[in-house]
Amino acid sequence: MSAPTPGRPAAPATPLTRDVRGLLHEAVGVYRAQPGAARLLARHLERLDEPLRVAVAGRLKAGKSTLLNALVGERLAPTDAGECTRVVTWFRDGPASRIRMHPHAGPPIPLTVRRTDGALVIDLGDTPADALDRVVVDWPSQNLRATTLIDTPGIASLTVENSRRTVAFLDPDDETPSEADAVIYLMRHLHAADADFLETFRDGPDGGVGRATAVNTVAVLSRADEIGAGRVDAMFSARAIAQRYRSEPAVRGLCQNVVAVAGLLAETGATLTQQEHRALAELARVPRAELDRSLLSVDRFLRDAPQAPDGAQGVDRAALLGRFGLFGIRLSTSLIRQGAGTPAALAAELVARSGLPELRTVLQVQFSERRDVLKARSALLALDGVLRRDPRPEGRLVRGLERLLSGAHEFAELRTLGRLRAGAVGLPRPVAEEAERLLGDAGGAVTTRLGLPGDADPEAVRRAAGTTLQRWQRHAVNPMYPRPAADACRVVVRTCEGLLLGG
Repeated sequence: MSAPTPGRPAAPATPLTRDVRGLLHEAVGVYRAQPGAARLLARHLERLDEPLRVAVAGRLKAGKSTLLNALVGERLAPTDAGECTRVVTWFRDGPASRIRMHPHAGPPIPLTVRRTDGALVIDLGDTPADALDRVVVDWPSQNLRATTLIDTPGIASLTVENSRRTVAFLDPDDETPSEADAVIYLMRHLHAADADFLETFRDGPDGGVGRATAVNTVAVLSRADEIGAGRVDAMFSARAIAQRYRSEPAVRGLCQNVVAVAGLLAETGATLTQQEHRALAELARVPRAELDRSLLSVDRFLRDAPQAPDGAQGVDRAALLGRFGLFGIRLSTSLIRQGAGTPAALAAELVARSGLPELRTVLQVQFSERRDVLKARSALLALDGVLRRDPRPEGRLVRGLERLLSGAHEFAELRTLGRLRAGAVGLPRPVAEEAERLLGDAGGAVTTRLGLPGDADPEAVRRAAGTTLQRWQRHAVNPMYPRPAADACRVVVRTCEGLLLGG
């Protein structure tokens, strides 16, 4: 069941998008006598013009909903263990606030839109999660205009059914692609179950543009503050661990990047209220040594109640703990003492220190800049599934699909980048690292691919592109390179030719 965004204007068409759109239009006509296949292909035609669909997945209690709220900048996704967290939930930009649950059979059912203490309440009533395909939340949000976020139930959770729903959404069956174009995978650390789950969706070294690959998956150490035992400098330790993961071959083959984020800090920073700032300011007035002792543990913080000077009123410590955690309270009171005297100033500091800006940058570079390629990839996977289930004797669609999959350079770049990250090419490490950059690993801009400053003048770009092309032409004919390496070099040569011609 598709969930298109209403009223979304068509995106500017790239040559790849135009080719895919034309092939899908032809396929809809060919399969008009099979309503199910025609509807599926028509939905993917609509999907080409929709925002990128990014699923947020991870193990139980990894902080998926918390991070989603931070990315949206509002408390929309429920973070408790209620019935609604057992259902795949879509969050889309829309002209007005609306919540609808979609049963496996029957029309969508509207739900009441209400908020409690600033958080959206999604109440399924008497409807069990098992009866629902999904819940769709439309919400006017700048942060949802380019990306639809999809919250999934916890993997390896206490109930097998919750895990099954997430796996079924991300990997429906052998011939049906996921409805997500990309995945943010959350983990507290690299657990064996996390690696196994990511491996399930990875293309093999000889794969095409299958369901999920290293190039459309980003891993997040989502509770990064816990890595440093809640110390104010915990994020430094977490970032170092994320950097180590990024360089490990096993991890590089599973995801495009690893980012450390203190999810709770990011959410509270993005949704901080005046009342919360006032309560934190009250705590900051407590003698520092006394407050530090109180913050040694949750029990002590809740039990101890050092009084603020000058007769200041006490604060609701349990509420603050739930919103900020010990790490957030330590950091917030420290920042207030250093001069974050307004809610806006404190919120900006918390978000900056949470790792959320780094994650946004990664999502922009890895996902948003590849939007057209990822969308086209999803559409062609859908067509491939239809053709496998119900082949057409004339073969025009098969030839068109093969032409795009094998001939479109954007897909060749994705395949090659995935193989490079998986260590399946055989290039020397420095050469492989340059190949990854040229293929768009760090961003799609011409200057980024060439390793130049963003403000480099056109002549410098042209010279760098020409020099790089010549170097990679030599790599492509190096007799010492094995066949996979030579193939990768030829793809990079084609990329360099495009950079020299201006993209």
